[in-house]
Amino acid sequence: MKVVAIVGSIRKESYNIQLAQFIQKRYTEKLDLEVLSLKDLPMYNQDIENEAPQAVLDFKGKVKAADAVLWVTPEYNGTVPGVMVNAIDWLSRVDKVMIGKPSIIMGASMGNLGTVKAQLHLRDILFSPGINSPLLSGNDVYIGAVHTKFDEEGNLTDEGTVKFLDVVIDNFLSWAKKYV
Repeated sequence: MKVVAIVGSIRKESYNIQLAQFIQKRYTEKLDLEVLSLKDLPMYNQDIENEAPQAVLDFKGKVKAADAVLWVTPEYNGTVPGVMVNAIDWLSRVDKVMIGKPSIIMGASMGNLGTVKAQLHLRDILFSPGINSPLLSGNDVYIGAVHTKFDEEGNLTDEGTVKFLDVVIDNFLSWAKKYV
C-alpha cells in the first residue's frame, strides 16, 4: 500500500520526523511510505489557489497518488502546528485530494501526554468538508517522553511502543484496504 506521511514539523531533529522515518524503515515490507516535507510549501493564498506554485502541485500530486495518509503531529500551544494547517489548507481546496482517503494520526512529544490535544484538533480538522478523510479510530498513538525512546540513530528503542506500533500498523493496513 502506498502511504504518504505528513509531518507537522520542519525541525531537523524533530522526534515526529524520526517517528515517521522509523515507521518507513520498520514496515518497508508492509507499506511503501514516503515522508513528505512541508518546508517548501508557500502559505496558502486563495488568490493563487487555481494557479498554485509547483511545490503545491507536487505535494498535492503525491497525496493524491497515495492510498492513505499518516499524519504525524507535534503539539504546539495545545494544537496542530501552523505548517500542518497550511498543508491541510492547500489539500482542502480546488481538487480536494483528501476526500475519502483513509488516514491515521500519530504524534510524539517530550511531555507525558504525547500530543493528545493536537490529535483531537487534527481529528476535527480532517472531518471538515474540504478534507473528509475517514480515520482509523481506537488505535491512538500518543508517544510521551519521546526524548527517552529514540537512540542517536533515530531508532525507536522502547519495546512496548514498538510492539504497540506493530499492532496499530497492521490494524491500519487491514482497515484502509476497504478504501483502496
